[in-house]
Amino acid sequence: MVLILRGELKKEWADKDVFAHVQQLDGEVIRDKEGRQTLKFDCAGKNYYRKLHTGIGWGEIAKNFSQLKMPVLGAANEWLAINKVGNLGLDTLNAVAYGQRGRNPARQLSFLVTEELSETLSLAVYTEQWPQKPPSLKEKRALISKVATITRTIHQAGINHRDLYICHFLLDQSVSAQQNKLQPRLFLVDLHRAQIRKKIPHRWLVKDLASIYFSSLDIGLTQHDVLRFLSVYFDAPLRDTLSKRQKLLATITRRAIKLYRRDFDRMPQLPWHYTSR
Repeated sequence: MVLILRGELKKEWADKDVFAHVQQLDGEVIRDKEGRQTLKFDCAGKNYYRKLHTGIGWGEIAKNFSQLKMPVLGAANEWLAINKVGNLGLDTLNAVAYGQRGRNPARQLSFLVTEELSETLSLAVYTEQWPQKPPSLKEKRALISKVATITRTIHQAGINHRDLYICHFLLDQSVSAQQNKLQPRLFLVDLHRAQIRKKIPHRWLVKDLASIYFSSLDIGLTQHDVLRFLSVYFDAPLRDTLSKRQKLLATITRRAIKLYRRDFDRMPQLPWHYTSR
């Protein structure tokens, strides 16, 4: 058994049977599917989110392995990823409680509690009006550079997100942030499927980068915007990147198109379509 409590919950839950208490919490159910329930609750006047994992069963585990995917067996994955991302100096969720009990991976009980991120907005929602109401060039460049920097940082540290769409970057909307839009603060969230290795395999690198590209295709980006992302992400002269990364860039483009056609049943209008020579 593993149990870790931090912050206010360390005091509030000190005398409780934490595993029993976590399962009996009252609150608003946000998600309840495939052995994982997300619930918003209040404790001592503060909002939290509890993710409770009760196991996905051997059938789902076998299905994941047959598809060459690593199954998410419990809350440990997200707990480790949040801590790793935070240790890199990036903004993410603040995890304040984690517990795991049981040895059977198909029926293991585990949970994660994070503090609510208030005054934030999904980057997907924030940018959806850009085609009609473009932001200033400086603000757009700052956000693109920030997303590229976060992505480069986690990839260099051996972390691939597996769901790296722009909706999983939350933009700080506090008063102080509104006053300084040229230095945006972005929180990277939804890390429950993230993987951590010494080096990211090619297929997962492509998936992360294609997911960002795909989820940005309808927000009014230009070729210059895409090239700015590449320049920051690869941290190298753009000429060298376009010359040395031809195959990778072409693969990312094809994957982004495939995702778009899957979701919208039509071809996207690409700001920049790269094909290897």
